[in-house]
Amino acid sequence: MQYAANTLENHWMPFTSNRDFKSEPRLMVKAKGMHYWNHKGDKLIDASSGLFCCAAGHGRPEITEAVHASMQEIDYTPHFQVGHPSSFELARKVAKITPADLDYVFFCNSGSEAVETAIKMALAYHVAKGEAQRTRFVSRERAYHGVNIGGVSLSGMVRNRETFGAVMPGVAHLRHTWSPDARFTRGQPENGADLADDLQRFVDLYGSKSIAACFVEPIAGSTGVLIPPKGYLERLREICDRHGILLVFDEVICGFGRTGKAFAAQSFGVTPDIITMAKALTNGALPMGAVAVNEKIYHTVTSSALDGAVEFFHGYTYSAHPAACAAGIATLDIYEKEGLFERAAEMSPHFLDRMYDLQGIKAVTDIRGYGMLCGIDLATAGRPGLRGFDATKKLFARGLHIKFTGDAGICAPALVATKADIDEIWRIFKEVFSEY
Repeated sequence: MQYAANTLENHWMPFTSNRDFKSEPRLMVKAKGMHYWNHKGDKLIDASSGLFCCAAGHGRPEITEAVHASMQEIDYTPHFQVGHPSSFELARKVAKITPADLDYVFFCNSGSEAVETAIKMALAYHVAKGEAQRTRFVSRERAYHGVNIGGVSLSGMVRNRETFGAVMPGVAHLRHTWSPDARFTRGQPENGADLADDLQRFVDLYGSKSIAACFVEPIAGSTGVLIPPKGYLERLREICDRHGILLVFDEVICGFGRTGKAFAAQSFGVTPDIITMAKALTNGALPMGAVAVNEKIYHTVTSSALDGAVEFFHGYTYSAHPAACAAGIATLDIYEKEGLFERAAEMSPHFLDRMYDLQGIKAVTDIRGYGMLCGIDLATAGRPGLRGFDATKKLFARGLHIKFTGDAGICAPALVATKADIDEIWRIFKEVFSEY
């Protein structure tokens, strides 16, 4: 099927060069397993699980059937003072795989909303404890925490912030963890744990009782996959504990098996107080996000309200939509029945072997990988991002979909990928990157 440019004009696309796209559309019209098909009938291997969403591969009939059955039974119910059984079942299944006692789950519609929810939870928790002065947040350079104002304020990616001047005040940013000395390190860098001491510096500067929470991605994903140095997350946890600061892990990208365990918190052996999640929660089939909190936060907030009163003044019209819950339940069943988290751990060595085989190509300036997630930096040509944009289009033309941020390609194939799939991704990368 062909599309004229003027039939595409009315959709203002997100994070897109709209003028370029509409002059040369790249439209996906079908997806199955590890592949997309475009509107010209070309088959493309998916090297980024859509947008890090489709961990169980595309077109899973189990999810389609579950959503269809749910929609036939009930189209919608609010979750303000009423509920639907599927939300409680999904919360139970999520709590089963979260670390430690992060057993209380709040549903929303995206990773951005999950971060906004976590911000409000942190504030509500401290108010309930009688420490309402804790209103400051700490995040990190090169972080991505979604596109709502709170998340943009936390984020440390300049192009996501510079247009929007009226961001949330009171946010301090830790230094990012990338070092040129650690180029081409496989897994966690040996050095850099001391960068976590920036949090202690902020405590010393602003006062220990002014900071509500510290937000970090265990692996900074959207910026190009920055793996935490050994000891870094542990030190953040220690500083937070010492000063009563909540530690929040944004696992929207690395949750649900990407690191070889359900959550990166488990892979790195560090338990936060709050985890945000989305994307692979429903295998990308329907929009959904969630926030898991520990028992201390849940009971502190819910016990502080008067009997019969609303405890947490927050939520969304589509929180825990029955169809999204059905998709989430079916997705978590697939992960469990097919052992996809364990499969990711088993496939990771081959995946990383292939990705690091790209070292030596002139245009490849760094590779960072952990589990089934890898960032590949290309040398800047002209202005930053120009080569990454060109590579995106060239790879698409050769039959591969990948997400680039600037000049960093982010490879995150579905957890159902075979060695042959990974080899195909590597082959196309090598062909295109070698042309620069």
